[in-house]
This record gives sequence, structure tokens and C-alpha cells, in this order.
Amino acid sequence: MKISKDFLNRMKDLLGEEEFEAYVRSFEEERLYGLRVNTLKISPEEFINITDLSLKPVPWIRNGFYYNGDERPAKDPYYYAGLYYLQEPSAMTPADLLPVAPGDRVLDLCAAPGGKSTELGARLQGKGMLVSNDISNSRAKALLKNLELWGIENICVTSEEPGKLKDTFGPFFNKILIDAPCSGEGMFRKDADMVKSYEEHGPEYYAVIQKEIVAQAVDMLVPGGLMLYSTCTFSPCEDEDIIRWMLEEYEEMELLPLPLFEGASDGIGLSGCLRLFPHKVKGEGHFMALLRKKQSHEREDIISKETEKEKPLPEELKEFLSLISRQFDTRRIYMKEDCVYYLPECFPKQGKKLRYLRTGLLLGELKKGRFEPAQPLAMALKQGEFKQTISWNKSDERVIRYLKGETIFLTEEEGQKKGWCLICVDGHPLGFAKGSGNTLKNKYYPGWRWQ
Repeated sequence: MKISKDFLNRMKDLLGEEEFEAYVRSFEEERLYGLRVNTLKISPEEFINITDLSLKPVPWIRNGFYYNGDERPAKDPYYYAGLYYLQEPSAMTPADLLPVAPGDRVLDLCAAPGGKSTELGARLQGKGMLVSNDISNSRAKALLKNLELWGIENICVTSEEPGKLKDTFGPFFNKILIDAPCSGEGMFRKDADMVKSYEEHGPEYYAVIQKEIVAQAVDMLVPGGLMLYSTCTFSPCEDEDIIRWMLEEYEEMELLPLPLFEGASDGIGLSGCLRLFPHKVKGEGHFMALLRKKQSHEREDIISKETEKEKPLPEELKEFLSLISRQFDTRRIYMKEDCVYYLPECFPKQGKKLRYLRTGLLLGELKKGRFEPAQPLAMALKQGEFKQTISWNKSDERVIRYLKGETIFLTEEEGQKKGWCLICVDGHPLGFAKGSGNTLKNKYYPGWRWQ
């Protein structure tokens, strides 16, 4: 790998002679592979007991694990069940450090492809709302798939410039994550293409963008709210200098010291930040800082107290929802054309002005007197919530056949089925099928099929 002398000289100035040599030696080590368990569906302990993967814990992430590079976890039915996300170990840290709790209103401002958003959404446990945004529409589509695969129902996915979000929401969120676009110095060992990108746009180019994003995010944070700023670069002008600038420009913002763990480093020239270096931890390079917007003397309740009236639902929708053992608040059911959505509990009316890729949980579609349930609904269900469920062991060859979209036949012992069935692997939903005797018509979403 060819790296510019300018970058290496700056790293030597940053680290000092001895530590710089250790950093350079880290490029000779093999890159590390990680996955993070979806605690919305399964505990880390339960997952360890059922997986075939060779896992070792990431010491500072409770639900993070290393796996061997010669394994293929993306070709495993549990991956299709949304039980884990493949993520570089250090990249798990920002979402882990932002203290999200059920009921929070959370914004992930630069969210694609979803590694951090999936963790934030799992922490919400279906309460509150997660707005995941990425300015790239194509990347936002990949983000949406990952969130829906994880079974997160209280989502809104947008593809807007941060300024448009600020104009629409105003001070609405009490937790904001900014994993800012950056020069990517911390990922050189993992991805050689980052070096090429770095040569086109260096740290100074990204620092301008980062300030713009931060400024708009501050205006979307409610008093008392928390913001986690992170990059995967080492350059102080994209890291500590951005935090200093924010503290100088916005007197209402204050830095909250992040706890250090083994291998982690304090900020350079700004104590309280957190840095990860590949020669000190088993992961790539990252920078993080946690900030709080000081509480104002007068508190304004920005959630509308208006309550929607109970809505009459189409009979075919009511009939299908009766197959699910959870209660749906009909005031949150939103129908646009033939599609039916279940909005987050604190979805703001003004939010509808935005161009959304998704608002809440897609329940399904009304079609000529019948209701067709959607794939995201299947992924959001828990074991035992659907009236007619079929669960196969991971070793059953019908699991892969189902994921490929094939018609499935039931055994004599399984009996005959009529109507909608939730298909599971070891109790974890994969999608829907429609039973007709001993035949299951496959309804697995074509865009997600096993390749």
C-alpha cells in the first residue's frame, strides 16, 4: 500500500517517533472482522449458544464480536433473520457511547449504510423515534434495508441535506449522532481505496463540510440533549479542532468527558475526547466527542399535545391485524394510496413535509379487497406474536429454499396450512408465506433473496 509522505510525516508529528513506528507496523497485521448482535431480537449470550461462527468478544462493546476472516457470516440464515450486523469493531463505538434509551427522539444525520443506526434503533426498543438520514439517495436505500432487516419499526428514513431537516424539525431531537464525512485516515489499513480518495480530498476539504453539518445539528438538538460527533480519521483539524470551533461558536454547548477503556486514548490537546488507534486496540482508527446542549431556564414542550382521533380501518386490514397478538394504536396507522404504515409514537405533523423513503413500519398493501403484509412487518414481529407460525431448524434445507423464493412443501407431521404464515428459522422471523394445504406460496421479498 502506497501512502503519501505528507500523511506519514503528519502522523509522526502527531504520535511521536516511538509510537509512530508502532503505528506503521500495524499495517503489516491482518485487518479485523466484526459483527454486532441485534439486542432487539436476541441477547449476546443467546446468540453465542446458537451460532456456528468462531467468535471472540470485542472488549469494549457488550454485543460486539470478532469473527475469522475466512468465515462467511453474510451467507447464514441468522444474518437474513437480522440477528447481527457486520461492522468493523472500532466503528461500533460511537453508537455504543451515545446513551440512547427507549422513548428518545434520535437523529443519525449521516447514517448510511446503517451500522450505527441499527444499534441506536435497537436501544430504543420500539419506543420514541429514530430518524436516519443520508444525503445520497442510493446509500439511503441500503440504509433502509438494514434497518428493516433488523426489525426496527419506529424509524423514519430520509435523504435530505441537513439544512432541510433543520428547517423542518427545528429543535426536536434529544440525541444526535454525527458520524461525519471525513478524509478516512483511520481506515487506510482496512480499505486501500480510502487512500485514493484521501489524495483527492484531504482533511481541510472535509473540515469545511463538518462545520456546516455540526452547525445545523446544534439547531436540531433540544436543551439538555446530547450529541456524539465521530470520524474515522486522525487529523486534528477534522477532530479536536471541530469540537473547539463548536464550543467557541455555540456557548450553549459543553463537552462531556468520555470514559477511557484499555487501549483508548484521550484527545490530543483537548482532554475528554476519545481516540482509537490501530496499534493500540484491535480495530481501526476513530475519533469521538460527546457534547451536551445546556438546559435553558424555560423549557418548551416541542411535542404536539394534539391527539389523533381513532380511525376506521378497512375490514381486510382489521382482519389481518387480528392475527397479530400485539395491540396497534389506530391513530398511528397511516395510509397513503394503497400502502399502510404504522408511524412512530412521536411522529411530528410537520415531518410530513420532508421527502421520506420510509415513515414508520410498512405494514403492507391493500389490494382489491385483500391485504398483503410487507416484509418489514415480518421482521418486526417477535416469536409467538403471529397466529400461524412455521419454524425450521437452520439445518433444514427448506430455510435456504425459502430465502431463494422457492415454493415450499410441508411434511405430513407439519400438517396442512391455510392463509398467512410467518416463516422462522429457530423461532426468528424471516418473512411471510401463504399456505394452501401442504404447499406454501413464497412471499419473501425478491430484493432480499439469497444470492
